[in-house]
Amino acid sequence: MVGHRVHIDFPGRFVIVGFGCIGQGLLPLLRRHIGMAPDRITILAADDSGREVAAAYGVRMISKPLLPENHRQILDPLLGRGDFLLNVSVDVASRALISHARAKGALYLDTCIEPWPGGYADPTVPLAERTNYVLREQVLALRDGQSGWPTAVLTHGANPGLVSHFVKRALLNIATDTGLAVTSPGSRLAWADLACTLGIRTIHIAERDTQVSPVRKQVNEFVNTWSVDGFVSEAQQPCELGWGSHERCFPSDGSRHRSGSQAAIYLRQAGCATRVRSWAPGTGPFHGFAITHGESISIADYLTVRQGGETSYRPTVHYAYHPCDDALLSLHEFCGRNFVPQEQKRILMDDIAPGGIDELGVLLAGHRRNAYWYGSRLSIDEARQLAPHNSATTLQVCAAALAGVIWAIENPCRGVIEPEEMDFERVLEIAVPYLGSVVGTYTTWTPLAGRGSLFPEELDEADAWQFSNVRVT
Repeated sequence: MVGHRVHIDFPGRFVIVGFGCIGQGLLPLLRRHIGMAPDRITILAADDSGREVAAAYGVRMISKPLLPENHRQILDPLLGRGDFLLNVSVDVASRALISHARAKGALYLDTCIEPWPGGYADPTVPLAERTNYVLREQVLALRDGQSGWPTAVLTHGANPGLVSHFVKRALLNIATDTGLAVTSPGSRLAWADLACTLGIRTIHIAERDTQVSPVRKQVNEFVNTWSVDGFVSEAQQPCELGWGSHERCFPSDGSRHRSGSQAAIYLRQAGCATRVRSWAPGTGPFHGFAITHGESISIADYLTVRQGGETSYRPTVHYAYHPCDDALLSLHEFCGRNFVPQEQKRILMDDIAPGGIDELGVLLAGHRRNAYWYGSRLSIDEARQLAPHNSATTLQVCAAALAGVIWAIENPCRGVIEPEEMDFERVLEIAVPYLGSVVGTYTTWTPLAGRGSLFPEELDEADAWQFSNVRVT
C-alpha cells in the first residue's frame, strides 16, 4: 500500500482466527507490509463484530465459532500447503490449530497459548493443570520429530513475544554500559551465560497503562484497553513466575511442577490477587499484578544455565501489570464477585482521551548499574497517527504480531518455535516504527525503597531483589 514498506510478498492464502480488537488492529498492518491480495484473506470470527472493518479492506469474514467438534471441518477448505493460519482468538485451542496447520502444510502464529473454552477456569481441573506452564509443555511436545515442519510461532504478541526481544537488547546494552566486551550471542546457552555474567537476578515485564476515557466504568461493567475476555481468562489463572536460582525463601503458597523444565513455579492463588512492586520510567514505582504470562516461563527457561543436570543460574521472571485505571477498578470488582465476570464489557478505543501512554518494557535488575528498564512508551495520540483501529496497547501487540508473521514467512521450516529462539534484531526492525519512543533507562530504585518506616516489615535487606521483597503482602 502507498507510503509503507512491503517487507515480503506472500502468495498463499491467509486465515485470521478471531477478529476482536487485536484482529481489527492487525489487519491494516498486514495489508500495508505484506504483499498479498485481499481476496486471499479470510477472517473466522465468533460473531459479527468487526464486519465493517473487514469489508473496508475487501476481506471476506465468516462468523462461526471454532469448537473442538467443528474446527477441522471449517478450516479444511481454507488451508493448504504454503498458507498461513494466524490465531488471535480467545478460547480456541492453540495445540489443535497448530496440529491442523502442520497437517495441511501451513504456517502458524498465535499471541497466546489458548485452551478450549473452560480450560482456564474449570474448578474440577487441578490448579497445576490450569497454568500456562502446562499449556506450554503440551505444545512444546509437538516438537518431537519436527525436522522440516512448517514454522509455528508461539506467543508472539507484545507480551508474551516482543518483550523477549527487549530482554536481548537490554542485555547487550547493559553489557556495553558496564564495560563488558561482548558480541551478540549466537545460542541459547550464550545468552544465558551473558545474563549470568551480568548478574541479572530478576526480570520484570513492567507495564503501566495510563490511558483513560471520559466515559468512566459503570457498576457491573469490565472496561479494558484490550480484550476483556482475554484479560479475565488470564487474571483467574494461578499466579506464575520463573523461579530464580538466587531465591532463598520459597513462597508458603508456592508449588512446583512434577515434570517439564522446572523453570517456573505457581502460587495457589489467582494472578489478579497477587501484587508485586516494580518500576517504569514515566510513573516511577508502582504496584502491579503478577498475572500469569507465557514469557515469565519461556524467558526464565531460556536464560537457565545447567551444570551436571542441576540449575546453576536462572533469573526470577514475572509480569508486573498496572492496567488502565478503569481496568483496575474492573479487576477489583471482578475479584469482589469471586471471579464471576461482569455482565457488561467495553474495550476502550475511539473514546480514549488524548495524552495516555502505555509503557511496556522489561526491568532487568541486580547488575552493577542496579536496574535497567528497556521498552516502548507509546501514547494514544501516536498510536492513532500510526495505524487505524488501535489504542496504544493494541498497537504494541499488533506490531509484534506483524513482525512475527513476516519472520515466519521468511523462515518457513522451523517447526514449533518460541520468541526467544527468533532473530530479535529482525523482529525489532519491523516492530519499532509502531512502538513510539523505544528507550532504555537506568534507575536506583529497589523494592526496599522507603520500606519499614511507617510500619514494621520483614525484609531481606541483604538482597533487595528477593521475590519476598518484591511481593506485596
